Amino acid sequence: QFQLVESGGGLVQPGGSLRLSCKASGGTLARYAVAWFRQAPGKGRRGVSCISDSSLTIKYADSVKGRFTISRDNDMDIVYLQMNNLKPEDTGVYYCTKKKYSMCASFDLDIDIWGQGTQVTVSS
Repeated sequence: QFQLVESGGGLVQPGGSLRLSCKASGGTLARYAVAWFRQAPGKGRRGVSCISDSSLTIKYADSVKGRFTISRDNDMDIVYLQMNNLKPEDTGVYYCTKKKYSMCASFDLDIDIWGQGTQVTVSS
C-alpha cells in the first residue's frame, strides 16, 4: 500500500527554521508531482508549495515565498520543505501529498494520496 510519511515538525520560535521531510513507502514518488499543504487551527487545508517530478516546476503560496524552499531527491525518494524565518501564522499541521501526474498545475488538483501530517508550532 502506497503511503506517505512526514517528519520534521516541532515547536520553534518565531524567526526559526524547520525542515520537513516526506518519504514514500510501498511505491515511488519519483515520477509524480508532490505538494505540501497546511491546516491552521480552525481552518481548512491550503496549498503551500508544489514540485514537479523533475523539479523543473516549483510553486509557492504567496504567504511563504522567499521563506520556504521545496526540493526533492528522487534517488532517495524524499521531498523536503525547508522553512525559514517562521512566523506564528505558519503554525498548523503540514501534509505531504502525491499527485496523479508529474506536473503541479493547481495545488488542489489531481491529488490521490495524503500523508498523516506533522505538527508545526511557531511560538515564543
